[in-house]
Amino acid sequence: MALQPVVTETNFNRVFIVDDDDLFRESLGLNLAEEGYEVVDFANGESVLEFMMSGEEAEAVLLDWRMPGLDGLAVLRRMRECRIQTPVIFLTVLSDEIYEEAALKWGAVDFIDKSRRLPIILQRLKLITEGVKPSAEGGGQTPAVIRNGPLELKTDISRAFWAGKQVDLTLTEFAIVLFLVSQQGGDVSYRQIYDIVRGKDFVAGYGPDGYRANVRSFIKRIRKKFRDVDDNFDGIENYPGFGYRWRDQSDKGGA
Repeated sequence: MALQPVVTETNFNRVFIVDDDDLFRESLGLNLAEEGYEVVDFANGESVLEFMMSGEEAEAVLLDWRMPGLDGLAVLRRMRECRIQTPVIFLTVLSDEIYEEAALKWGAVDFIDKSRRLPIILQRLKLITEGVKPSAEGGGQTPAVIRNGPLELKTDISRAFWAGKQVDLTLTEFAIVLFLVSQQGGDVSYRQIYDIVRGKDFVAGYGPDGYRANVRSFIKRIRKKFRDVDDNFDGIENYPGFGYRWRDQSDKGGA
């Protein structure tokens, strides 16, 4: 029997959690509520769709993949078919890239292993609720579209295009590319990139510089996604021992 959605009494950024695991859903909901989020949770896809079709809205939907009845991807498809554009983050134990690719194709903004710690999930939520910013200092307003040769970044919808073809980046990967491009010609440290991914001063990995392996993994995935649409992609250069830089693409022209 489907559980009824539980609405907290806080009045802040609203988040829907959709997961058939009662313990996980309750634990995550309580943690997010303590961080100031208004949480509405659902045990299945049908109930969240009915809730949203009645006009209820949220800043983001945290969605499991494997659920009885409609799975997470089917829920996302129904949302988009009904023109519900609420950002969706998948929280799932499925790690194969084919699942991530399918989710991104249907407009999910991120795909996270549900075993990740709460600060990581919070950082991804902040990218949605506070917006993707090109730099930590962030003086002026970010343009809706940023172009550099064949690269086009649509910052209002967090989508990247290369020579007119969409590059299926997660929201976090998009934020990394946006930051590199905003610092074009300058070197960006591993730590600066990691702060985008996990939040400022978050510690992970082994030793004081353990986070570097995480950053290398992100950059490797980003390069692969660009090379899926262009074998000759060379936009991200490594600065050994320090970090990365974005190579100016102006001489390559647009799409």
